[in-house]
Amino acid sequence: MTLCIGLIVVAIVSALWIRHTTLEHRLNVTKLMADELADRFVEISEGRPISREKLPGFLLNRGKFLDIKSDPSIYVVDSSGTILSTNRSPDRMFRQFPGAILTNKESTQKLKLENNQVYYVVKSPINTETTFFGWVVIIETEENLTRVDQEYRQLAIMIVSLALLGWAAIYFLSRRLANPIKDVARAAKQIQEGDYNIHLPKNIKEQEVYELVHSFQEMSMRLKKLETLRTELLAGVTHELKTPVTSISGLLQALNDEVVTGEDAKEFLQLSLAETAKMKKLVEDLLAFNTFAANAVPVTKERYHINKLISDFTHQWETVQEDRQIELTVSLLRISSEVDVDPIRLQQILTNLLNNAKHAIEGAGKIHVQLSETSKQIFIDIRDTGCGIPAEEQNLVFERFFRGERKKFKVRGLGLGLPFSKMIAQSLGGDLLLLESSPDGTTFRIILPKV
Repeated sequence: MTLCIGLIVVAIVSALWIRHTTLEHRLNVTKLMADELADRFVEISEGRPISREKLPGFLLNRGKFLDIKSDPSIYVVDSSGTILSTNRSPDRMFRQFPGAILTNKESTQKLKLENNQVYYVVKSPINTETTFFGWVVIIETEENLTRVDQEYRQLAIMIVSLALLGWAAIYFLSRRLANPIKDVARAAKQIQEGDYNIHLPKNIKEQEVYELVHSFQEMSMRLKKLETLRTELLAGVTHELKTPVTSISGLLQALNDEVVTGEDAKEFLQLSLAETAKMKKLVEDLLAFNTFAANAVPVTKERYHINKLISDFTHQWETVQEDRQIELTVSLLRISSEVDVDPIRLQQILTNLLNNAKHAIEGAGKIHVQLSETSKQIFIDIRDTGCGIPAEEQNLVFERFFRGERKKFKVRGLGLGLPFSKMIAQSLGGDLLLLESSPDGTTFRIILPKV
């Protein structure tokens, strides 16, 4: 429809333009023809009035010069308006020419008669250097002057050819575009039904369609991974909650049956309280994450010196560590910069990263906290000498409830630490990134905006 409308508009504009240019061209040729006839009459009369009975032959068959089928009406008129010669038949000739046309200063005039027929009148004076004899007047209808059948036929052929070529191009291109999109629609329905094993064509040359198919393929793979994470989450939460519940149930049952008494009973109570604290921590983590994900936790920013904050946080973390095999070092800025942060939230991020670094180190190892800055940002890099994160897991470390293969059976938790920390960093106007990870260690970076 767009192609047809566009071609119709082009055809109308082109036809009007052809009509206009043809009219202008033929009027110019008519004016030249009138001037040429006026010059010839001066030569024939040799400066004397032209007799009425003489009809020069060059008044006939003048339509060929205008490339029209009819002959224009040509009149030779003396200075008083009397018609001396014409190429019209005697029954169509009148003796006196309208004076309004002759007295008009314009050499080309447009007239509209009572029958709505439009005529163009072109006149040229017959005179010598000293004497004025009359006029050569050429009259032709607008219809004849603007008739260009051949040009219209050529325009019609061109428009029809363009329409056919355009339709063919649109047809084949739309098929090439529609088929991959149909495949994507079928794949979307397949995903909607819960089947993520989709197959889409890869040999697509159109860049936009290729990007669509490729992005959809990536989305389906990501959804499949998220579905796997969701399944693991249910299993993980069930396991994490079932284990302490089973322990607490067994310990309380032993106390209730008086299987243990005295000091053993107190020890069983302590174990029950410890398991209860673990359950409470898991539930608190879930609630805190959901609350933060819903943007319901306010962040109170205040201005602090970053060097003092990092020194205090790392000292507090190091003080409560029972395992002294981990060596913690801190490199501060040479001149401390100020930042607007919520100190409690920043400490949560740093503590979580330090705990993760500690869990990644088997036995003795080092953790290094280094501060650096640019003109607009402050970077806090936490590097450990642990075993690193496998390459296939590095893109998933910030996914909710994701726990790597090495941590699933060694460290209890729900896989919310890093996603939670990233959300906190973003709420502070910064970000949390995984810079690099290899068997030699892992480096995370906290980015904070400077004041």
